[in-house]
Amino acid sequence: MTGKVAVWKENGFAWLLLLPSLVFLILFTFYPMLKTLILSFYQADLATPQPIFTGLDNYKNMAEDAVFWKVLRNNVWFALGTVPTAIALALVMAAFANKALRAKGFVRTAFFYPNMIPMIAIANVWLFIYTPQYGLLSRGMGWLGQSQAANILGSQDTVMWAMIAMIVWKEAGYLMIFYLAGLQNIPKDLYESAEMDGVGRWTVFRKITFPLLMPTTLFVMIVALTNSFKLVDHLFIMTKGGPDNASNLLLFYIYDTAFSFWDQGLASALTMVMIVLLMALAALQYFGLDKNIHYR
Repeated sequence: MTGKVAVWKENGFAWLLLLPSLVFLILFTFYPMLKTLILSFYQADLATPQPIFTGLDNYKNMAEDAVFWKVLRNNVWFALGTVPTAIALALVMAAFANKALRAKGFVRTAFFYPNMIPMIAIANVWLFIYTPQYGLLSRGMGWLGQSQAANILGSQDTVMWAMIAMIVWKEAGYLMIFYLAGLQNIPKDLYESAEMDGVGRWTVFRKITFPLLMPTTLFVMIVALTNSFKLVDHLFIMTKGGPDNASNLLLFYIYDTAFSFWDQGLASALTMVMIVLLMALAALQYFGLDKNIHYR
């Protein structure tokens, strides 16, 4: 009996320590998600001062909306363009920063610094780079003999690539920090043994470094994928989702639906679709890669 009391006291103390975090999690995560789910079954727009229950009508309207499917395709391509590229670049940057013999602190700071700049400021800087005629890119093309100014943000063929390049530049330094921590936790004696056996650098990376970085890679992939669905601040400054929704992303479309067209019911349905999609992708990544992970 005394042992059970001790266990109850220990568990109770642990839950007491977790209570503040649980309260904030319930108030600012689970409760808003529940309210959003409920509101997604109502018509709540300027035509209805009081929300009217409509069942699955918002989801039906969303499924028939061509703009929604275009925005969803945009976000998928945006994720495919940013996530693998940013992860690969982050790994290369981390390996270089980990091996740098001189100015190691400067190298790490330089790689990480773009992440410290607010997205609004970055959007303004890259807007100047992409501006036709007067932008840095257009002037560079002029120096190379290209007479016609490139309207990168005004073309449906190039605007998404421009967004991808900017986000990769910003996100790679942030993801590098996780890889750098993972590299520093790999035992040095593994590399010393491989060096004594005459193993090549590429083989060392393929057989030792990358397998031992798989837990970090799993975490980084989930973080990068989540970011690809929530990084939309730049759209307010650069394109507003144009031209013709070619750069529009799901979160910006949700914001536009809720606060420009004041259709909170449809915006709630869109939000639930995004949440379910992110949870499904994260679960696929976790359960797909977990069996190939070497935990140390």
